[in-house]
Amino acid sequence: MLLVRSARSKALDEILSYTYPRLHTGSCWYISFYAFDPARGEMRRKRIKINSVGTAAQKRRYATQVCHRLSVQLESGWNPWVEAEADNCYKLFEDALSHYRRHITKLLNDGVHRQTTHHCYMSFAGMLEKWNNRKIPIRYVYQFDRTFCVRFLDYVYLERKSSPSTRNNALAFLRSFSTFLVQHLYLKDRPTAGLQNLRKAVVQKQRTGIAPEDMKRLHDWLQANNRPFLLVCYFLHYLLIRPREIAKLRLADISVAKQTVYIDASISKNKKSASVTIPVQILELMIDLGYFSAPSSFYIFSEGFRPGAEYCSERDYRDYWKNVVAPALHFPIEYKFYSLKDSGITAMLRAGLDALSVKEQARHSSLQITDAYTPREVKKANPALRNYRGDL
Repeated sequence: MLLVRSARSKALDEILSYTYPRLHTGSCWYISFYAFDPARGEMRRKRIKINSVGTAAQKRRYATQVCHRLSVQLESGWNPWVEAEADNCYKLFEDALSHYRRHITKLLNDGVHRQTTHHCYMSFAGMLEKWNNRKIPIRYVYQFDRTFCVRFLDYVYLERKSSPSTRNNALAFLRSFSTFLVQHLYLKDRPTAGLQNLRKAVVQKQRTGIAPEDMKRLHDWLQANNRPFLLVCYFLHYLLIRPREIAKLRLADISVAKQTVYIDASISKNKKSASVTIPVQILELMIDLGYFSAPSSFYIFSEGFRPGAEYCSERDYRDYWKNVVAPALHFPIEYKFYSLKDSGITAMLRAGLDALSVKEQARHSSLQITDAYTPREVKKANPALRNYRGDL
C-alpha cells in the first residue's frame, strides 16, 4: 500500500511540476518554491535568500518583483533543476558592480592587470553606474542583459560623441564585466556575446622620425638647459626602453661593470625580463650628474628627472617635451617624444648594426618588427651577393 501511495505521489508531483514562489520573513528572509526534479523523481524546494537587501520595506518590494519574474518563468516551462540559473542572479546590481571593482583591484595588485587596464575598467564602471542611475535604472543582476549593453554602448558612442576606439574600449569593459558575472555565478551566459567592435578608421600615424640635424639641435639645447632630461632622452634613443618602463627603473637595475640595465618582467610591456646594453656616454653622463651617489633603491628618474624615492609617471616626459622642448626648438607636431625611439632604431640600422643586435636592444618579438624601421637607403642589394654563383 505504501508503494502505491509513493507512486501516486510522484505522479502527482510530475503533474503539478511546480508551486508558486512566496516570501518568508523572520530572522532569515527568503523566497521559496517547489519544482519537480526529474533526476530525483520528486519535488524539491528552491530557496533564494534576500537578507542582504536593505530595509524590510525594500525586501518586500524586491521579493514582489522576484516572485513575479519566477512565476512567469515557471508558467512558461522553466525548471530550475533542468535549466539551472546562476545562483546570484537576483542579487542587487550595485553590489555585483562593487564586487567587480574589488576583483579587478586585486588583479592590479597581483600584477595580472596593467595600471592602464585597471584605470580604463574602473572609469567605465563609474560611467556605467552613473548612466544607470538616470531615468529607469536596473536594480538586479538578471536585468543586465544584451539590450542593456547595447543601450550603454549607444550612450558612449552617440550621446557622448566618443570615438570608435572609446566605444570599443567600453565594449572591452562590458566583456570583462560579463565574464566576471558568469564566473562568479551571477549570470549563466554573457550578454555581450555577439557584440562586435567598430572598425577603426585608417589614420596616418602623426609621428615621424627626427632628422639628424634636429637631433643635434636637441642635444645642444638639452646639454645647455636640462641635462637630466637629456639623460631621459638617451634612455629612449639609445637603450630603446619604453617611457613607462623607464619611469619604473631603479638604480639597482643598472650594472656599471656589465654595462647593462635590467628590465624586469614586472615592468616590461611584454612581461619578459631582459637586459640591454648601455653605451659609455650614458654611464659617463650619469656619473657626471652624480646619479650613482643616490641609494640603489631610488627610481632613476623621479622629481626633476633625478633619482628619488617617489615614482613619477612617464607623462612627465611627454609633458616636458610638448610644453618646453618642442616650442623652444620649434619642432613640428610630428616630432613626438616617442620619435626618439623610432629615430634610435633607424640610426642604428643606418650605421650598419645588424638587425639581430638592434632587435635584441629594442626587445622586439621578431625581426619583421625591426625590419619595419629599416630606412629605404639601407634596403639595398647586398654587395656580397652581386656576383655570387651557386652550384646550380
